[in-house]
Amino acid sequence: MLQSLAGSSCVRLVEQHRSAWCFALLVLGYLLYLVFGAVVFSSVELPYEDLLRQELGKLKQRFLEEHACLSEQQLEQFLMRVLEASNYGVSVLSNASGNWNWDFTSSLFFASTVLSTTGYGHTVPLSDGGKAFCIIYSVIGIPFTLLFLTAVVQRIIVYVTRRPVLYFHIRWGFSKQVVAIIHAMVLGFITVSCFFLIPAAIFSVLEDDWNFLESFYFCFISLSTIGLGDYVPGEGYNQKFRELYKIGITCYLLMGLIAMLVVLETFCELHELKKFRKLFYVKKDKEEDQVHIMEHDQLSFSSISDQAASLKDDQKANEPFVNSQSPTSNDSSLNN
Repeated sequence: MLQSLAGSSCVRLVEQHRSAWCFALLVLGYLLYLVFGAVVFSSVELPYEDLLRQELGKLKQRFLEEHACLSEQQLEQFLMRVLEASNYGVSVLSNASGNWNWDFTSSLFFASTVLSTTGYGHTVPLSDGGKAFCIIYSVIGIPFTLLFLTAVVQRIIVYVTRRPVLYFHIRWGFSKQVVAIIHAMVLGFITVSCFFLIPAAIFSVLEDDWNFLESFYFCFISLSTIGLGDYVPGEGYNQKFRELYKIGITCYLLMGLIAMLVVLETFCELHELKKFRKLFYVKKDKEEDQVHIMEHDQLSFSSISDQAASLKDDQKANEPFVNSQSPTSNDSSLNN
């Protein structure tokens, strides 16, 4: 008897705080996922870093042996200056001297990466004025970009997602949830094909040093706005039609970002995902909602009566073929 009462009380306690338990599991799962990623990256990349360090150390030692007139301190000062310039997108290599980082097309590409928060990091402002303008430009531009993308996605999703799902649901009588799931999968496949697979194949042809995996990696890193900057198109030696190529990449990034947001919004509207997300949300107290409704000015009884009276007046004023007559005219007609 006591065990059954204790079990029922535990079940009741879990049900009452279900959202909190789900949220705690969500936080724990996210932390474990972070640790899992750190362990995998460390185990995979650390040996390659060690080999690269050893190779660079051997090259440095061999260079000093072949050039005895040059001290190690002088070489390190030169390398530090070269690496500092490389962090700003300026290279001392002869095959990169023809590419400018701040012509109009490159600046347009940089502005698009800043506003979309991709931020490859291969080109950064050099001057203090450029850094200050970048801050002001980003503070205004990033919310402006979010507003622009939200408005565009809201209009696209009506024609791409909601109307097709409603059409198959009403015209053919299929279940709306099933149609929504199939539509989301088809839309995701089309988006992956048009903005990942096909562009990756194109980049692998246009970029001399990229294979298909590296091109696909660039597309994913860019459209997910991660923007690591290890692969940036249009920076090769003697790139043909570089200005036009940069403008095309800018358009690709904007269109691909919109397509990604449309797909994410389509999946977020699925009934199953909505139910899953609600597991981690805090439920509102009904009493607080009722108090909030009663205290709201627009829903108070006086405002409702005022709104009803104004609606009646508007309806009377907008009624066609009705001649408004004054009380005096009515009285005169009755007397006659």
